[in-house]
Amino acid sequence: MTIDIRGGVELPARREDVQLHTRDGLILVGELTLPVSAAPVATIVALHPLPTAGGFMDSHIIRKAAARLPALADIAVLRFNFRGVSSPRGTSQGSFGEGVDEQWDLAAALDLVLQRDLPHPWLVGWSFGTEVTLKYGLRHPIDGAILLSPPLKRTSTDELAAWAGSGIRLVAIVPELDDYLRPPEAVERFASVPEAEVVAVEGGRHLWVGELQTRRVLTEIVQRLNPAALPLPTVWNE
Repeated sequence: MTIDIRGGVELPARREDVQLHTRDGLILVGELTLPVSAAPVATIVALHPLPTAGGFMDSHIIRKAAARLPALADIAVLRFNFRGVSSPRGTSQGSFGEGVDEQWDLAAALDLVLQRDLPHPWLVGWSFGTEVTLKYGLRHPIDGAILLSPPLKRTSTDELAAWAGSGIRLVAIVPELDDYLRPPEAVERFASVPEAEVVAVEGGRHLWVGELQTRRVLTEIVQRLNPAALPLPTVWNE
């Protein structure tokens, strides 16, 4: 049977409920998704949008990355609820930390990546998740970071500039019609990191609604983590 890969389609994978243990004593809920049989070639640690605006581990781009990329591109996906956030998976302990206490949530996720010996970790932050990435990502052994719709509201000039010369790849995927930061301004803001890639997405919006925008985002991710898997199929044969 042939299945169109769109919307909420969930492709075969090994899915495991996990708990993350933060260094300040909290337990966060999450899910680790792995290819069915192949070893993963790279790992996504997904950091979701703003909790106070409804962001959680099932925010659609993150959920679709976990639903599709282990099968289509042999990429492992670790997604979790930041402190105080609920989803069908459960509720993470604690309360919203204004992008400060979430540094310990990120550290707990990278601790699990290390414990499981998951290869080539990349942070993939979306909106608020990009702020956590930029503020604290350099503390950890990662290959790179992909920023989806970065607002650059909580990230200081110095925190952004610290990525220059770090040897860690930095890719900003910026929607043309973003509500907070559009491509021309993004180019100016990221100029302090000369090696950063700023990818302008024509017609894109902050929430990446619609299958065309979803596929564009997932393609940009795979282009950095496993380009040999491109182009991503649009159908799945069971």
